[in-house]
Amino acid sequence: MTESAAPRDDARSNSESVVIFDTTLRDGEQSPGATMHLEDKLQVAEILDQMGVDIIEAGFPIASEGDFEAVAAIAERARNAGVAGLARAIEADIARCGEAVRKARRPRIHTFVSTSPIHLRHQMNKSEEQVLEIIARTVTQARNLVDDVEWSAMDATRTPIDYLCRCVEAAIRAGATTINLPDTVGYALPHEYEAMFRQVRERVPGTDKVVFSVHCHDDLGLAVANSLAGVAGGARQVECTINGLGERAGNAPLEEVVMAMRTRGDSLPFRTGIDATYLNRASKLVAAVASSPVQSNKAIVGRNAFAHESGIHQDGVLKNAQTYEIMTPASVGVTKTSLVMGKHSGRHAFKDKLRELGYELADNALADAFARFKNLADRKKVVYDEDLIALVDDEIVHAHDRIKLVDLTVFAGTRGPQSAVLTLAIDGEENTHQATGNGPVDAIFNAIQALVPHGATLELYQVHAVTKGTDAQAEVSVRLSEDGKTVTAKGADPDTLVASAKAYVASLNKLTMRRAKGRDALAS
Repeated sequence: MTESAAPRDDARSNSESVVIFDTTLRDGEQSPGATMHLEDKLQVAEILDQMGVDIIEAGFPIASEGDFEAVAAIAERARNAGVAGLARAIEADIARCGEAVRKARRPRIHTFVSTSPIHLRHQMNKSEEQVLEIIARTVTQARNLVDDVEWSAMDATRTPIDYLCRCVEAAIRAGATTINLPDTVGYALPHEYEAMFRQVRERVPGTDKVVFSVHCHDDLGLAVANSLAGVAGGARQVECTINGLGERAGNAPLEEVVMAMRTRGDSLPFRTGIDATYLNRASKLVAAVASSPVQSNKAIVGRNAFAHESGIHQDGVLKNAQTYEIMTPASVGVTKTSLVMGKHSGRHAFKDKLRELGYELADNALADAFARFKNLADRKKVVYDEDLIALVDDEIVHAHDRIKLVDLTVFAGTRGPQSAVLTLAIDGEENTHQATGNGPVDAIFNAIQALVPHGATLELYQVHAVTKGTDAQAEVSVRLSEDGKTVTAKGADPDTLVASAKAYVASLNKLTMRRAKGRDALAS
């Protein structure tokens, strides 16, 4: 089915509305290495609010002071979306969550408790009756703080249906307005998930007064299929994340759920309030701030999603794009790579190009970005859209870092050892060190280690070109692990060695933030 053959506006107006609940900033941030700064979270929340997300789950307020501040800031700033915080079924969690979201236009407390036998026995050490009492007490507490309370049955898909129905009934009686039955471990098959919702809705009194929600993980690659199956079974809220970011194999990707409903309205008579032209930009922003690159063949937002290499496919697309494209690139905010920006481009053209790519920068930030663009244009023959995105995202992500790269000189060649002279600014104070290594990258990393001593292990070093050509910008990903904490960060530069240094330094900054976050959590 092509974009032009998508359901007509009158058909869409007759379809049922589905609430989009985005948990990129909560569940997505739990993805290993995806920790975000407050500024990162505010940027992501802003684009989610602009694109029409109904509920933004902004974080887990009790986890740390940083999480509380992020949820409170997003709650105060969101203009359109409701804002939710997550809370365990513990009185202190719920009280803290209520305080964090209280200034939201539509505040929501999302509280959860495990219901499956394996969780009750091995994680909670509680009986079924004890959990029912916990549900009634904590949902009541949350409802006394806000009008909008979501209750989740953790590991619902491995919970016996009779007991699950009792839990749902207890939550509804206590005042829950949304009931979430998550596939917490990605275990369910679509027909099972649909049947579970149908049974619960048929058997439990009062289900016509609440909204049912799906929250699916992708451990078996079925998160989107299960989410759509849950909607077919009566759920009218989908919990998802940009790029499918999340625990283990991730969550259902928002962009795939939205475009499946939009493109296949003939079989999925549902609509969302999402402006799909924001999808590509949101994907790039989340990939940048979470240092989690999107795979090339990722549906909807991957680099190859609208690329055609096969001769037969190319011939068909040239004759009529609908032969091999079921949606238009423009419908998800994808523009063709532009070659018009260069060293002779002016500030006004640069600002317009950034606006086209989805950036609205303040005057000072624009001036800084324009200076970096001019420097890049002097070093590259052609500046592509992807180059500008990498340039701006790199600065956005690292603007508030404690450790910054100031200068790097590398000596390399066939005769070793290779060496690097590196200058870093650490809390504003510049320090220089020269180190040798088994290759230039090893020398750079040894110099960083000397200036910023740490016990982290390098788990990933990955390089790829942002665009084509020998002068392409390199984008380097570095993953560090220390004491069970894993962080990933990226660096971009036309010089691969400089990009490598930027990525390593960015990972250290994230690791420093993780340490501080851990201390906050212990203190609380």
